[in-house]
Amino acid sequence: MTARALLRAKWVEAMRQAAFVPRALRLALEAAGARAWLWMGCLILQALVPVGLVVLSRPVANTLAAAIGSGPGSPQAVHALGLAAAAAGLILASELLRSAGEWLRADVAHGLEDHATTLILRKSTEVDLAFYDSAEFHDRLHRAREEARYRPIALLETAAGLGQNAITLLGLAAVLATYGAWIAAALLASALPALAVIVRFAVMQHGMGQRLTADERRAWYLDWLMTASDAAAELRLLGLANRLLPSHGRIRARLRAERRALALRQFHAEALATVLALMAAVGCVAWMGWRALAGEVSLGDVALFYFAFGQGQRMMRAFLAGLGQAYRNVLFLGNLFEFLDLRAQVAQAPHPRELPPAPQRSALRFVDVTFRYPGSDRVALRNFDLSVPAGQVVAIVGANGAGKSTLLKLLCRFYDPQAGRIEMDGVDLRELRIDAIRERVAALFQQPVRFSDPVADNIAPWGGVDDGRIEAAATFAGADRIVARLPDGYGTLLGRWFTGGHDLSVGEWQRIALARAFARDAGIMLLDEPTSAMDSWAEAEWMRQFRTAIAGRTAIIVTHRFTTAMRADLIHVMHEGRIVESGSHAELTERGGRYAQSWAHQTRSHASEARQR
Repeated sequence: MTARALLRAKWVEAMRQAAFVPRALRLALEAAGARAWLWMGCLILQALVPVGLVVLSRPVANTLAAAIGSGPGSPQAVHALGLAAAAAGLILASELLRSAGEWLRADVAHGLEDHATTLILRKSTEVDLAFYDSAEFHDRLHRAREEARYRPIALLETAAGLGQNAITLLGLAAVLATYGAWIAAALLASALPALAVIVRFAVMQHGMGQRLTADERRAWYLDWLMTASDAAAELRLLGLANRLLPSHGRIRARLRAERRALALRQFHAEALATVLALMAAVGCVAWMGWRALAGEVSLGDVALFYFAFGQGQRMMRAFLAGLGQAYRNVLFLGNLFEFLDLRAQVAQAPHPRELPPAPQRSALRFVDVTFRYPGSDRVALRNFDLSVPAGQVVAIVGANGAGKSTLLKLLCRFYDPQAGRIEMDGVDLRELRIDAIRERVAALFQQPVRFSDPVADNIAPWGGVDDGRIEAAATFAGADRIVARLPDGYGTLLGRWFTGGHDLSVGEWQRIALARAFARDAGIMLLDEPTSAMDSWAEAEWMRQFRTAIAGRTAIIVTHRFTTAMRADLIHVMHEGRIVESGSHAELTERGGRYAQSWAHQTRSHASEARQR
């Protein structure tokens, strides 16, 4: 790419990113409201103070010069003291405005951070599960979360600071212009090298941030791995700290090296720009000194010029630094807004059909469904057909990777198939409201969430469920005995995240999650390995009351345990994304196919374990 093409590409990108400025300011004002306006008002008033001080510098200097030798009570001395008092008043007002501004800034910052975080969390809960299968999504989420903490308030602060500095600069330029229009032009020209440095390194910092996201996430992952309770036991057993700590250190060292190299380059460029600006300042002040020696200007004029030009250069540097910071903030805010602009792939139908009033059970049907997970070439389901009559309990068995759990995810419409259709009571899921589908489904997934909340809120986290229903669900799941052993019953805090929490075994957590599925008033039950963490005694006890718990609902049970599958009305055997056998337990064992072979293997294994005990 030629230098001109590269410059054009950077300009186009800058203009694209500039479109985020109004949106960012709207975001800030939505979150902060009147407080943001008050804060910016304080900053603007502060901007007028330096101009007032510069304007006062000439009469103060001239009056003091005239008052020398006239005595403390002379009119000149009184006038000088009055002007000095006015200057002191301006300084005091500036300090009071600064304190008020800092208080308002902190208040606005907290509100804006909370608002931006809420937007990110809402978007994270709205996007499809397909996004979580993508490393790019996690990179975007990481960047958005990192920037949301401070970029919006930084942009608002920078915008207010730019306005403040612009007001001061205009006032100072007007003062300097009385000595010649070229002075104001020289002030501007002395800042151009610094502007070039700021824009160039803002783009480079943004590019580095994009490039290092994966390393940042990897370092965060290793940090989590070495501090989380989930990994603590295996980390110690396998002695992984000796491998993870050096790996974490290497990544952090690489990140530091990248940032250090860029910072060093920026330092050299800024030093050169500072030298050029200083040379311009020395030339202008020398010219003014020459005029004073020639008697063309007074001592007060020299004092005013020196003060105004020096203050002008400081303001110009601050203005350009603010401009560069604003540009950097806009570049990085692109990460936040690009994340917030993500659109779900599982889309709502423009005019969704309504299901009839929720029955106790629903009929389900897969028709020639083909599905592969996003980013994967492997087909999870191929020309898959399955009918589940209303009120029937169906078991799905098969080897790992056969596609069993995928069925449940498709029924919840977490994904859409690439071909075929899935029907609920004869209606294609894509024609229904997504929330209406999920209201009809209660599910136990392979890795259910362990909420660090009281037992009652673990069983019914959506709220509004009476105690009787919660207790009945716990009984159906066999969790009532677990609750009875806890110190505060259904009010006992679970988990180890917070003080006073009680942790449970894997099997006990699974019972709580089962109770959560039973507590949901849904006509369809989807249970993925509901007895996987139970011992054989607990499984037998739970299965005895399973039919009562299901209470006529339509149910699909994914399981590796044939002792669980045999309680179903019908068993379907899956292999490589298709149903290869169907029937009752007795029919399938007599048929001598895959199910019968696996049943014989499980039976022999159980018998061998029993003899060993």
